[in-house]
Amino acid sequence: MMWESESDSGVVGGGGREYDGGVLSTNKHGSVKTDGFELRGQSWFVSTDISSDLLVKICDMNFHLHKYPLLSRSGKMNRLIYESREPDPTILILDDLPGGPEAFELASKFCYGVPVDLTATNISGLRCAAEYLEMTEDLEEGNLIFKTEAFLSYVVLSSWRDSILVLKSCEKLSPWAENLQIVRRCSESIAWKACSNPKGIRWAYTGKSPSQSPKNTNNFTSSSPRWNETKDSSLYCSPSRNNNNNQPVPPDWWFEDVSILRIDHFVRVITAIKVKGMRFELLGAVIMHYAGKWLPGQIKEGSPATSTTIGGGDDMSVSCGSNSSGGSSGNDWKGGLHMVLSSTKPNGHHQDSTTSLAGHGTSPKEQRMIVESLISIIPPQRDSVTCSFLLRLLRSANTLKVAPALITELEKRVGMQFEQATLQDLLIKGETMQYDVDLVQRLLEHFLVQEQMEGSSPSRMSPSRGMHADAGVPRGNSISGNNNSNSQNAKMRVARLVDSYLTEVARDRNLPLTKFQVLAEALPESARTCDDGLYRAIDSYLKAHPTLSEHERKRLCRVMDCQKLSMDACMHAAQNERLPLRVVVQVLFSEQVKISNALANTSLKESTTLGEAMSTTYQPMIPNRKTLIEATPQSFQEGWAAAKKDINTLKFEIETVKTKYVELQNEMEAMQRQFEKTGKVKTSSSSAWTSGWKKLSKLTKTSVPESPGGEQAGGVDHQPVRKPRRWRNSIS
Repeated sequence: MMWESESDSGVVGGGGREYDGGVLSTNKHGSVKTDGFELRGQSWFVSTDISSDLLVKICDMNFHLHKYPLLSRSGKMNRLIYESREPDPTILILDDLPGGPEAFELASKFCYGVPVDLTATNISGLRCAAEYLEMTEDLEEGNLIFKTEAFLSYVVLSSWRDSILVLKSCEKLSPWAENLQIVRRCSESIAWKACSNPKGIRWAYTGKSPSQSPKNTNNFTSSSPRWNETKDSSLYCSPSRNNNNNQPVPPDWWFEDVSILRIDHFVRVITAIKVKGMRFELLGAVIMHYAGKWLPGQIKEGSPATSTTIGGGDDMSVSCGSNSSGGSSGNDWKGGLHMVLSSTKPNGHHQDSTTSLAGHGTSPKEQRMIVESLISIIPPQRDSVTCSFLLRLLRSANTLKVAPALITELEKRVGMQFEQATLQDLLIKGETMQYDVDLVQRLLEHFLVQEQMEGSSPSRMSPSRGMHADAGVPRGNSISGNNNSNSQNAKMRVARLVDSYLTEVARDRNLPLTKFQVLAEALPESARTCDDGLYRAIDSYLKAHPTLSEHERKRLCRVMDCQKLSMDACMHAAQNERLPLRVVVQVLFSEQVKISNALANTSLKESTTLGEAMSTTYQPMIPNRKTLIEATPQSFQEGWAAAKKDINTLKFEIETVKTKYVELQNEMEAMQRQFEKTGKVKTSSSSAWTSGWKKLSKLTKTSVPESPGGEQAGGVDHQPVRKPRRWRNSIS
């Protein structure tokens, strides 16, 4: 039931309060009759002949009032005035009143019976102020709590526009707005309307700007990969009773309106929408849209998202037509919600709720809170947001020092879609190095873990990889083959991405060889069918690090398979002076094998074709060297001649090294013989006396004793008499 229908009866509730078109009025003015309120500088005065006996101070505003109108309707004022016991005028300080001076001004006017204009921008503050002042039904029927609650329930919550504005105005009313369930009820109302069928929408909304084309999207505001709708000028005007009912409404009609909310209220709305079963593609798209508006440090210069300024809507398409579901005053929709929030009050005071519109005036602390909240509400489904968005969000998270647990969770999400990343997304600045190579290494590890999990459990396969174009194909027979094929294709895309990344970061002189090697070897060998990209990265690293030793260069080149290089890469590597000689030889040999195989296959095919034409049995012939050379193209012959020359040079160098080795070996043997001879001389001279005594003792034992007379037989030889040998001596 709409509030306008109640106002037709003339009286709402008790107490004689009347409401007409959002205006609260009363027929009872108490004992103080007034023509209204008058503002003088920073003070409000009641236009009456009765002198003021109550002074209320709120912030920098003073209110010169009378006790009786407030005592009769406010339990809080009644108690404070009774407890003060001060002589007139009684002074009360209410700096903690929710809604501030603006809300108390409206509450005071209501107490005096002055008509009060209720709008979506002041109703939440007035409702909280009424609760603070205890303006309940116990004091008077139809008091301010009853009136504001009825306006919220029957007017605000039935209107899309008013629900957004009231929720926006609750930003400075915590915890009062939370305790009074204003935030919850507005979030639920917005969620119900956002989940409505776009064909049935008849209320006004703020559409996307026509200038926000896909080519001009900023870092974050990119459409979901699985959600692409036709964008034309007819979609940017809100439907109304006067418009053509056949006019289409895009699924993202509510993005712009909910993006003006503060992050905590935005999370409440998205949570309520998620509970009601909104598609995860749309949830991801609105999160990207919100991030593009509230993270201005990540938006490129000239981005369409920065065209929405606080004070104007010239660059923003706004709704046209009336609010068919009922507005706070029944007026037509005059412009977008950004324009409404940035409007000025009739008395010239600017609304406080516009001080920090989307992306303007957000501090690093607020940006960190935004990033953390967005990470926590991203739908868990794969492809709900783009990988590019996740990487940019990860870059912001690292810059803003977000909680490590959230960064880890975000890295895992990137790993799920790592094959969708681009080189520019991965070039994230590092602390000690030019780029954060460790981060890319972790992302690659998460990707490989995810691939392994999906390969071992087909049921975990994502919808984007498991969808079949033909619905009639039985999934049970082909899901395993498609899963393996998609997984292999993803690894090949990641391999090309990693090779490009290595080529870029290899120019960093601070990049250690170990990090380069670990990242290059992280993927399995089957992920690369051609190592040209890896060779290009290795060559870039060798250029940037000319001081590498021979061992380090060989270690670097081990990550590359020479047999997977193309002909162009082989030609370049054969003439590359930065590569080790062993690698050059391997490249030349691989190139020769490829040429021979290619020529043999060509000759075999030609001979087979000729044999079939002659209907004879083909006997394959192995071409000799002359035939191979003649059949080789001129470009290959020139390359082979240069390669052959290099091989001969290498052979000559090897022979020279062998000759020098033989000479050194002969010299070493001569020196060894001389050294042994010198050692023997020293040993003989040192033991001369010892050997002499040994010989003398042997002669003494074996000599024969002379005769007693000393005579010797003249011609007769006397044989010496020997003693029998003892068995302990050796007979040998």
